[in-house]
Order: sequence, then structure tokens, then C-alpha cells
Amino acid sequence: MKKSLVVLALAAAFSPMLAQAEAGDWVVRVRATNINADEDSKLGRMTNNAFPATAALVSSGAELEVESNTIPELDISYYITKNIAAELILAVGSKHDVNIHKNTGSLGRQDLGEVNALPPTLTLQWHFNPDQMIDPYVGAGVNYTRFMDNGLKLLDTYPIRVERNSWGPALQVGVDVNLAGGWLINADVKKLWIDTDVKMNMGTGYRKIDSLDIDPLVVSVGIGKKF
Repeated sequence: MKKSLVVLALAAAFSPMLAQAEAGDWVVRVRATNINADEDSKLGRMTNNAFPATAALVSSGAELEVESNTIPELDISYYITKNIAAELILAVGSKHDVNIHKNTGSLGRQDLGEVNALPPTLTLQWHFNPDQMIDPYVGAGVNYTRFMDNGLKLLDTYPIRVERNSWGPALQVGVDVNLAGGWLINADVKKLWIDTDVKMNMGTGYRKIDSLDIDPLVVSVGIGKKF
């Protein structure tokens, strides 16, 4: 009997904390987001084909490396039903240092500068337990990445630019912890597929030196509010 009373008391204490989602609800989240690239680069081979004179500088096995970065992120969700929500991720531009690595040529490891990427992403989510405190979800959608501020240079002389913006799929898994007053705590992981062309100018016009797949893992934690 005492155990039953304790369970009822706990249920009564925690039930006001649940910010239950309903169709038509909006959720705004602010998160800290780490973007960690998983590159597939053919820099060495393609550079040597485009500019044969670079063969002694850049070995055929050399690759481009895009370093990770942590940025603030704003996202807005709309609940189409209590289980289905559409989420638009509006991350600010994410600056990443870019370098040459795995290079056995005379240049060795070479810092090229940084590139700024703006990666808005739209997903459609399924929320498993919208009426519970712990509400896991999965999502799928599309990512558009716009590359800006291409200040890359080889040997501080030859300009390099990320040539093409990218459309690609996005997968998502996460959890909302619903709290009182419509507040929530959120953790989220996304996989994005991003591919682009990289070109360099050594005085004879821009030539393609890489077909770069970036394909980052994006990990976020933050807070949100239902309206």
C-alpha cells in the first residue's frame, strides 16, 4: 500500500512537468553544434593531372582535410500532428580550417586557410512519445550547403576555391526531455552528405583539383521552448 502511494505521489509530482506536443505547436531550440567532417578526397591524383608540375610538391595520395568546428545553432519545428514534426535547422555560417595531409611530397602538411559553409537543413521527424517526459525521435530530409568566404591559397600564392554548393540527404536521431512550462532539453545527431568541387588557379585559369565529399557528423545539445 505504501509503495502504491509513493508511485501515485511521484506521478502527480512529475505530470505537470510534461510539455505535451499537439498539432500546430511550434518549438524553437538553441543548440551548441559540433560539425565533424568525414572527408573523401582525391586531391593528390587530381591536382597532378590538372597541374603536372605539382607532382614533386603534392603526392598522389595527398588529401584535403576539413577540420571540425563547434557553432551556435537555431532551429524551428512545427508539429503537423502530435507525432510528426518538420524541423528547419538554421545554423550560422560554420568556418573550417582546410589543409593538405597524407602528403609525402616536398610540401608535406600544408595549411590552406579556411572556408565558411552555411548548411540549412530541413527534416521530417517522427516523435515516439510526444506525451511523455522522454521523447525520442528519428528524422530524414535534405541539406543545402552554401560555401562562402573561400580564402584558400596554396603557398599563400595560388588561389583555391570551393566551386559548387551542395544538395544532399540528411538523417537524424535525437531526444527531447520535456519539462515544465513548455521547456525542453534536446540532444541530436545528424549525418549530412555534402559534396563539392575544388579548383585552383596557377596562372592559367581555374582547374579542378578535387571532388570532395565532406559528409559530416553533426552533434548538438541545447534547450527549447514549445509555443
